[in-house]
Amino acid sequence: MDTLFNTKFEGEPATHTQPGVQLRSNTYDLQESNVGLKLTIVSTVGFGDQINKEDSYKPIVEFIDAQFEAYLQEELKIRRVLHTYHDSRIHACLYFIAPTGHSLKSLDLVTMKKLDSKVNIIPIIAKSDAISKSELTKFKIKITSELVSNGVQIYQFPTDDESVAEINGTMNAHLPFAVIGSTEELKIGNKMMKARQYPWGTVQVENEAHCDFVKLREMLIRVNMEDLREQTHSRHYELYRRCKLEEMGFKDTDPDSKPFSLQETYEAKRNEFLGELQKKEEEMRQMFVQRVKEKEAELKEAEKELHEKFDRLKKLHQDEKKKLEDKKKSLDDEVNAFKQRKTAAELLQSQGSQAGGSQTLKRDKEKKN
Repeated sequence: MDTLFNTKFEGEPATHTQPGVQLRSNTYDLQESNVGLKLTIVSTVGFGDQINKEDSYKPIVEFIDAQFEAYLQEELKIRRVLHTYHDSRIHACLYFIAPTGHSLKSLDLVTMKKLDSKVNIIPIIAKSDAISKSELTKFKIKITSELVSNGVQIYQFPTDDESVAEINGTMNAHLPFAVIGSTEELKIGNKMMKARQYPWGTVQVENEAHCDFVKLREMLIRVNMEDLREQTHSRHYELYRRCKLEEMGFKDTDPDSKPFSLQETYEAKRNEFLGELQKKEEEMRQMFVQRVKEKEAELKEAEKELHEKFDRLKKLHQDEKKKLEDKKKSLDDEVNAFKQRKTAAELLQSQGSQAGGSQTLKRDKEKKN
């Protein structure tokens, strides 16, 4: 991006240890001569770095949809200010492909398939000086074949305008562009040029014999910038807008093919919403009544169990009380019987003592005599 716009954009390189895909958006005001450009660059930080790449495309799709939604909300306002509104929709997606020389990764195919109905995709082979010219030619053919066989629709430069039809037709045949980036300038001959210096030689960024960087810059900035904006608005945003309004219940015609007015659509949607609300309220009321009945039944069952338990405990208490009373009566009878036996024994003992005393007196008298 620095090479493409001949500017040093602020920003620190991201690490490859992100837990997920994060999108970083930065807006810059560029000025060249008397021409101003408000440029927004969105980087997909961490894309393809995770072990599980199944959902890597989702944050990108959600971000693009969020920009469409913001524009739609502005468009639906009563007082619109679209002429001063900062359009944050994504007009071009530069999809960088690793220069493997073999084929596209499954992640690339899945992601581009998910994005081709939402953004203008321009596939780019990054660091194209990493493979030879013959390998690069075969790689381009392989990529194009895989995109076609998987139904991925990339952005095609328009050929309906006679003024650009010839150059755009030629450039379409060069897709995907093989590019090299460099912000360093080296002296080559008598000129200072952006290039990359290697031990085996120098790769010039703006030399079309070395890479397609100039082709990309011409097509993206100078020839087709307005068409990219137009395609975003008329094709991708219009598709999102139509799907969104249909979800909200808006239609162009009724079942009788008569035009729908906005008021009628609003009233129909409002009545439908109120009907659904009443239905949900009735369902909640029925659910509440049912739960109250179930709770009452549970409480009655618990009360019944408590009464039964109380009756069992009461009967058990009465039985225990009766047993204790019987035992107490038995003990009282034994005590009374013991007392009677004791009294009788004491009486017999006293009588025996008296008899023994009289016999002793008698013997004493006999001895005296």
